[in-house]
Formats: sequence, structure tokens, C-alpha cells
Amino acid sequence: DYKGQKLAELIFQGIILVSAIIGFIYGYITEQFGWTVYIVMAGFALSCLLTLPPWPMYRRNPLKWLPVQESGTEEKKPADRKPKRHAKS
Repeated sequence: DYKGQKLAELIFQGIILVSAIIGFIYGYITEQFGWTVYIVMAGFALSCLLTLPPWPMYRRNPLKWLPVQESGTEEKKPADRKPKRHAKS
């Protein structure tokens, strides 16, 4: 559902943002850029784990689909078809 997609997107972006800020601060303090990358990658992995599977919290508002219509799927008989008119040259 659309509300679940919006919630997943907000959670994903929030975790990425927080992990980037924490990673930047920790990497700046320790003067190791590698730690910044590791923390951001851990935040990405955590956000993927929380948002990619179809958890029940994302499926609270299911969409109502239209019923299946049976008309229009049958083959027309050749007699029912209109003859094609060719352009005169």
C-alpha cells in the first residue's frame, strides 16, 4: 500500500542519514575515513533489513483491486470482423 511505501522510505532515509552523521563524526574524531564508510555501510544494511522484506507494519492499508472482467477476452470470428479497406493508389 502507499502508506506503507511512504513509511518504508522515511525509515530508509532516516537510518541512512543518521548513520552518515554518526559515521562522519566518528571518522573525524578518530581520523579514519574507513570507519565512516563502515558505519554508513552498516546503516545501509540495517535499513535494507528493516525496509525490504514485506513486514506487516507496511501492509496495514491494502489496496482494493477491481474485480476481474470476463468480456473482451474472446476471439472474434472472421465473419464478425470488418473487411480492411486498402488505400487506393
